[in-house]
Amino acid sequence: MGVDTEDSVSQDNSTAESPDVGFRLAEPTDSAEAQDRSTQPLPLVEQVAAELFSLLPEGWDRLDAAVAMTVSDEAARVVVSDAEHAVQVPLSARAIELLRELRHQSAESEDGPWWRVLASMDKSGSADIEFDRGAEPFPDQHLFPPQAYLADLQTYPRRRLPVWLAAYLGHDDRQVRTPSHAANSRATDGAFTPRVENDLPALPLMWARWAAIAAAFVAAGSQRGPRVTTALGWFEGTSHSGATLHLLPHGRAVLSGGLWNDPRLDATYNDGVGMPQLYRGAPDWVAGPVLNPRAANGLLSFCYWWDGAAWHCGESPSATELRSALPGIWTSAAAVDVIAKMNAQVPAGAAAELVAAAEAGTVTRQFAAPILGGTAADVDNAYYQLLLAGVVIPE
Repeated sequence: MGVDTEDSVSQDNSTAESPDVGFRLAEPTDSAEAQDRSTQPLPLVEQVAAELFSLLPEGWDRLDAAVAMTVSDEAARVVVSDAEHAVQVPLSARAIELLRELRHQSAESEDGPWWRVLASMDKSGSADIEFDRGAEPFPDQHLFPPQAYLADLQTYPRRRLPVWLAAYLGHDDRQVRTPSHAANSRATDGAFTPRVENDLPALPLMWARWAAIAAAFVAAGSQRGPRVTTALGWFEGTSHSGATLHLLPHGRAVLSGGLWNDPRLDATYNDGVGMPQLYRGAPDWVAGPVLNPRAANGLLSFCYWWDGAAWHCGESPSATELRSALPGIWTSAAAVDVIAKMNAQVPAGAAAELVAAAEAGTVTRQFAAPILGGTAADVDNAYYQLLLAGVVIPE
């Protein structure tokens, strides 16, 4: 057994005075060396593990700890549990002191010090410790105000930040587009954006395929995947990319979203390159209420608008770069493939018939139910997606 960390710190040490947390010091070769080793402190990560282990009361099976830190702030959650109960316990002052010292040591890494440490251990002494440098966004309870990270960067400068954290600290509302701002921008520059010739399907086909795929995910009982309401489609992929499709009066629509670790936003926040002008030439109806929520956080990667006849955009990436942020709406065959993969019991031919009916707006409950499969409740919920999308024949 050992203390496993993301930095591959794993040893087999122990002293008679310290709790057994799965490591032991190598046996000395003579009494003089034994005396010398007995007076040496354990490596710091092992001291942290030993201190956390001391927080596990007798009779409990497991301890899980998550601690977030900057130079000015800290937040911790330590939970002990057994087969039937889980109770939160306080983190000791000694553990905080050791973790701060350990974090200071980690600053020697070229990636800078960690911001969170996640530890798990059981009553046998087996321990796993991971250090989180922000590869993914921190949970709300571990996300400090921007000032805490800015202060941390003063003490521990870094070459680069994760894109999401760099945006959190430096977006400065540059992607916010209020209706007032949209109206004023249109009046002052009057820029015209030509139609986009790319792989994005026409809005009616995109919307119908989005609805058919959403129905398939609901029928399969999936908590993920695209969804629709009467005028909104949304999708969040497993890779943290996603998009929203807002339908507007007069046959218009706005498609916007974000690409995870977008290299253009990385260049903006980490290299000082100018922010892409996603709204260049946008009409005044392209504004905050119909933009993907990422715009408020400075993480919007693209914005397209449909004027009733064609797609337009400002400085957005080409449609071929958006595939991770959108469901399989590119072609009828792509939508069929997604639906068939969601439910192996659905023949590809039946899935193709469902997509074709959705595109034609001729879906009926009697037609869709055997294709969607699942329980009666699942089918009802799935059919409701198609009903909200307006691709069914009224009964």
